[in-house]
Amino acid sequence: MRQGAFSLLEVLVALALLGVLATIFVVNVSTLLNRPNPNPEEVFWKAVTEARKYALLQGKDVRLAYDAKAKAFDASTSEGIQRFPVPIEGDLELDFLGPSKDGRMAVLIGGVRIETQPLSYVTFYADGTCTDFRVQLRFNRGEPYYLQIDPWTCAPVLKEKDPGGFR
Repeated sequence: MRQGAFSLLEVLVALALLGVLATIFVVNVSTLLNRPNPNPEEVFWKAVTEARKYALLQGKDVRLAYDAKAKAFDASTSEGIQRFPVPIEGDLELDFLGPSKDGRMAVLIGGVRIETQPLSYVTFYADGTCTDFRVQLRFNRGEPYYLQIDPWTCAPVLKEKDPGGFR
């Protein structure tokens, strides 16, 4: 009569597999824990990308607004709202600025004076375009900085790196 048992080789193979799985688990968990939180600009571009993608794929306009109390971007359609929280410590002021018809407010972007007016939200259209707007970001009441968005592609306007020519 033969008893069923594991051989030493089978036990060692099982332990080796458990060791490999444990190593993979520990490495992945430590990578997740050590990943820095995205900055507000990264969250803004993620919200812009998702809003534009949804508008293109669903054929519906999407409104993007910033909720300062909740520190989150809200992308809304007739079907609902998707929230993109901004995981930062401290105060974030964010304003959408559009072209002004009456010159109430102006900003200086790259040495160029641009007339603007505050917008409560911006719209991403089903054809892939968006409202003509700029974003003013200010952290902890510091100096504001601006992001300029191309209304045709909804991407950042590229800045000239080398005005002297190609290298």
